[in-house]
Amino acid sequence: MSPAAQPSVRAPYSYTLRDTLDADDHAACLTNWQQRYDQLTAGAFAGVFEEFCFGKVQLFREGLNQSVHQAGGAWRGSRTFAVPIAIEGTGWFGGEVYDAQSMLTLGGDDELDFRTPRRLEILACTADSAALRDYAQQVDHRNLEAELAGRKLAPATPEGMTALGQLLATMMASLRATPELLLHPQMRKAMEQALFATLLDTLSAGSGQAAPAPSCRARQLVVARARAYMEAHIDEPITVADLCIELGVSRRTLQYSFQDVLDLNPVRFLRAIRLNAVRRALKAADPSGRSTVADIAARWGFWHLSHFSAEYKTMFGELPSDTLRRAG
Repeated sequence: MSPAAQPSVRAPYSYTLRDTLDADDHAACLTNWQQRYDQLTAGAFAGVFEEFCFGKVQLFREGLNQSVHQAGGAWRGSRTFAVPIAIEGTGWFGGEVYDAQSMLTLGGDDELDFRTPRRLEILACTADSAALRDYAQQVDHRNLEAELAGRKLAPATPEGMTALGQLLATMMASLRATPELLLHPQMRKAMEQALFATLLDTLSAGSGQAAPAPSCRARQLVVARARAYMEAHIDEPITVADLCIELGVSRRTLQYSFQDVLDLNPVRFLRAIRLNAVRRALKAADPSGRSTVADIAARWGFWHLSHFSAEYKTMFGELPSDTLRRAG
């Protein structure tokens, strides 16, 4: 069974949540994949499937109560990563044994050969491999496909797998509560880049020698150029990846430069810039109009609303809803 064609872009996002009672029905749930499930253990089948598709990313959660063999493939031009969050025993994936400490990966041209244990729940993401490859090269200066060539079990630390699993779970919980946030392109971009960054952090880096540390003057120049770019694009939700690509530096170089020069990492600096931008937008909004805190936050890439509210209150001493209520 050959991989499916790369999906075409249609609506900004799609959401699927299903309880299944048949292995064939379950196999048909995953968008743009071609799969066949054969149930291997005896008993009534019960599964749960949940999926979000947006931009160049597919997030999904799959739970099974019977051992099945899965064959087929993902859509062409994709790269999939999966982490078990509940598993009994071990399974078989592309000729290798996996367990609770394994991160699975599948290329878009790879044949799926996946035997699950009797009980398995996984969190997974499938992304456009070119987008992920370009991100890895431009932001981390890594050749990700070369690192993963021929691998079925991705090189990852337990801490990294935990971080990836937590990110996937948090993203799906946030989208489950407010899926309409994916209507905002800034939100889709922020979630895609957060996912790519965490994937790269999770995967063990290559064994090559580290690049020599830049001088103090070079780090000052990196920060100066970054701040100049931010000021020139003050009305845009800039990300760390945007800065790396614009400046031609890696995330590590950007991190060390900001830490040395400003005693603040670039993520916190950008978050402060974005929080101030949200505050200005809230103060300028019509409180009796249709603008909501969630909509305004989404336009600046804040996808976890409870975290956003807590960060906003810490920064400004009041909730964003209080700022909006006083607007106008």
